[in-house]
Formats: sequence, C-alpha cells, structure tokens
Amino acid sequence: MATTSKSVGLTGEEKKVIFASSLGTVFEWYDFYLYGSLAAVIAKKFFIGDPTTSFIFALLAFAAGFIVRPLGALVFGRLGDMIGRKYTFLVTILIMGGSTFLVGLLPGYADWGIAAPIILVSLRLLQGLALGGEYGGAATYVAEHAPEGKRGAFTAWIQTTATMGLFLSLLVILATRKSMTPADFDDWGWRVPFLVSALLLGISVWIRMSMHESPAFARMKAEGKTSKAPISESFFVWKNAKIVILSLIGLTMGQAVVWYTGQFYALFYLTQTLKVDGESANLMVAASLALATPFFLVFGSLSDKIGRKKIIMAGCLLAALTYFPIFKSLTHYANPALESALANSPVVVVADPEACHFQFNPTGTKKFPKSCDIATGMLTAATVNYTIQPAAPGSIAVVKIGAKEITSFDAVMTPDGLNFDADSKKKEAELKKAIGGAIKEAGYPAKADPAQVNTTMVVALLFVLVLYVTMVYGPIAAMLVEMFPTRIRYTSMSLPYHIGNGWFGGLLPTISFALVAYKGDIYYGLWYPIVIASITFVIGMLFVKETKDNDIYSRD
Repeated sequence: MATTSKSVGLTGEEKKVIFASSLGTVFEWYDFYLYGSLAAVIAKKFFIGDPTTSFIFALLAFAAGFIVRPLGALVFGRLGDMIGRKYTFLVTILIMGGSTFLVGLLPGYADWGIAAPIILVSLRLLQGLALGGEYGGAATYVAEHAPEGKRGAFTAWIQTTATMGLFLSLLVILATRKSMTPADFDDWGWRVPFLVSALLLGISVWIRMSMHESPAFARMKAEGKTSKAPISESFFVWKNAKIVILSLIGLTMGQAVVWYTGQFYALFYLTQTLKVDGESANLMVAASLALATPFFLVFGSLSDKIGRKKIIMAGCLLAALTYFPIFKSLTHYANPALESALANSPVVVVADPEACHFQFNPTGTKKFPKSCDIATGMLTAATVNYTIQPAAPGSIAVVKIGAKEITSFDAVMTPDGLNFDADSKKKEAELKKAIGGAIKEAGYPAKADPAQVNTTMVVALLFVLVLYVTMVYGPIAAMLVEMFPTRIRYTSMSLPYHIGNGWFGGLLPTISFALVAYKGDIYYGLWYPIVIASITFVIGMLFVKETKDNDIYSRD
C-alpha cells in the first residue's frame, strides 16, 4: 500500500499529514491548558462564595476535563474504528476549539447567575471528551501513513504537541498580561487567550479538511473488514483485552507519572513548595521545555532502530532512581534558605494518631476538620517538614517549633460540608498567623530569595526531568498503534492511554500533596511516581513485547 520503502524521503502528503495532525493537537492542548493556568481568575468570574470555595469549584471544573477523557476515548475511538480516522478527529478539534472559544465569550455569574457556571462546566466536559478522542485519532492517523521503519519518527511529532501546547499557552498568557494592567487582565483580558483559539482552530480545520483517510483504514473498509462493535471486540475479547491491560500497567501508567512529574509537578514544586515567584518559575520551566522538546523526535527516531520498549523502560527506571536527588537538588539551587531551615529547625506535631488522616482530596471539595489535619495541612503548605509524636486519644494537636508550642483546634463545618464555620475560620486565621510567625523565627523563608536562585542549575535539573518525559513519551504512540489490529486500533489504544494519563497522571499533584501532609516530608510525595514507574518497568520488562517490527497492515 502506501508504505513500501524504508529509504524514500518524506512525500508532500506525508509532510502534510504530520503537520496537520501535530498542529491540530498543539492547538487542542493549548485550549486545554488555558483553563488550568487561569483557574484563579475564572473562579472569581463564575463561582460564588468566598475565594477559597470559588477556587475549589474552579479546580473541580478543571478536573472534570481529566475525568471524562476515558469516556471520550470510548466515544470517539468507536467512531474512528467504524467511520474513519479523518472525520472523527476533525470532529474532536471542532468540539475542543468551539468550547474554548465560547469560554472566552461566556458571561460571568454576575450577568447570567447560576447558568454561567453550569455552562462553563458543560464546556469543560466537552473539552475533556474531545481531548479523549483527539490523541488516539492523531496518533493512529499518522502511524498508518508512516513508511515502514519510520513510525517512531513520524508519531514523535504528535508527542511534542502536549509540551508545545503548554509552552504556547504560557507564552500567550504571559504576553497578554504584559500588554495590560493587572486590573484589566482580571476584568476582561483573561478572555483574550481563549478567543485567540478561534484563529488556531480555523487554521487547523482548514488543513484537516483537505486530508485523505489513512491507507490502512481505507483498505480495511474497502475489504469490508471494519469492526461493527469495536468496544466489545476491544475489551470483551480476552486476546485483545489482555493487551489493553498490559498497555495500561506496563506502558501508559508509568509514562503518565513521569510525564506529569517532569512538566506539572516540577512547576507545582517550584511555586508551591519552594516558593519561587510564579513568573520566574514559568520562565524556567518554559526554558527547559524549549531545550528538551527536540528529544521527543530524537527518541522517536531512535525507537525505529533499537525498539520502543527499551527507551520507554529506561525512562521509567531512570526516573524512579533519580527523582529524590533531583528534587533535593532543586531545593538546594532554588531556595537554599529553605534547605538550611529543613535541616536545622525540625518541627514536631504532638497529636492523637487517630486524628491524623491521609488528606486525599481529588476534587478539591473535601475539608479536614480535625486539629491534627489542620495543623499538618498548614505546615505542608508552608513547606515545613515535621514528625508526629503520639498523644493521648482525643487530645488537641500541639505544634512544637523550637521553644514555642502552638495549640491547634477541631473545626466545625458549615451545613453544606464545604467549609469551616465563621468561628472556625477565625481560629484558622489565628493559627495560621501563629504558625507563620514561629516558622519565620525558626528560619523558614516566606518566599525564595531571587538573588539566591541559581537559574542555570534549576533549568538544567528541569531539563533532565523533561528529558525523561521525552524518553517515555516520544516512542509510545508508535508502540500503542503497533500493539493492536487495525479494525479496533483507535478504540483499543485510546482507553489505556487516557486512563493512564487522565487518572494516574492527572491525580499526581493531589496524591503527592496528600502523601507529603501524611508523612511530614516535602519529598515524600515523590514515592507516588516512583512506585508507579517502577511497577510499569517490572511489568513492561516481563510481559510487554517489542512492537517496532510489527506489520500494522496485516493485523486486521
């Protein structure tokens, strides 16, 4: 068919396929990241209540986009296997881009009342559904156009798109902020990045409209071999379901946590844990992304020569072995004063162990009213390590910072269960002030000192983290495509990819924060990606087969 020679260079059609698929996916990720980056502003416009509660609901709306991604994979994967790759992932970009543009036009709560947040959440759900169908379509479409022996190189362009989309969204937001006053940005300027997506959408749709169906699907359709029930065939026929399970546990689960640690958790760690100012942290992350992004193509091409599995497994193993020293080095180079305080000013929380809970809060709506949880949550947010000393059952937690002892309190919840009551909020503010003053006296810095931030070393460490991302992510699209037969490929590869990335990866910041609060160690949250990456390494090495020499045309 369309792939017969390993030596022929890219044809005009192949270049168009790669460009259109990659460009469209960049725009989709750009759209998706905008909401997360502007969640604080959106909270003020669309959700009522105090700032904390409003922000919680804004983050919940963002999380909804991740939660529905596997559903989008099923819906659009089924369509892609039944009616074709081209038309399905043309639909996904129309839904994604249209939803984003409408967010930019949507009146806030002050104008439309409760309808505004309801419509906003609905648009977020549509974005998540569309993104769930976009990746599988783009990866499958490009792989099925790729010459034999070059699927890794071709699909690696798709793998750059999430990073490039994040990079583009950060730049557009930064440029918009710089072009106006902070008050104007909060008032109406935040809408500009959303509205700009209309231009990006138009370009992408125009290019995709002129593309042809993938040769593998076209041949299968001509031969009457398309699946009538791709969901049943993918997940309820054991020989296929087994591969789906292995692709999740032995590939995408580990890839996802490495990806989110290297790009999202690293930024979260810089700003929330090390207290580096947001603009500097974003610029350093952007620099590391710019330096490392070409390696998606390097490792994608390399996988055509030495295999996909070796590179992905090596990325998982390196991440698991080096995350602790890398993040400790980030502390050393980004906030040395904090490093010194952690070493020299230990903090003890004396509390009933039964009142200290694992503060897992995936939706952002749960509050923890026990005195131990309130105290440890504050210490974790202030980047203070601590140990828990057992106290008598039912006793109120006491925080010991040097010679000072600060008593916590048990909070009373509001009737809706979303927040503390007025008296508890007052006590919370007083406790936070007391703990803040004590840890400041103990040498804990409120913010990272810009003069002490070693920008070169921080960027270098971030580059290494993103390099691991390129190792696990660069070859994975080709490998997932090669694992499944053509008739159910879109459906089969999309679901494990989006469960891995949408759930295992998307929940990483929440789980890591809960682990830190549970243990009282700012590095303890790294155990989540380390354990998941290690599981993927073991299962992948033992049970996942190399795929680079699979003939995807014969696997109908």
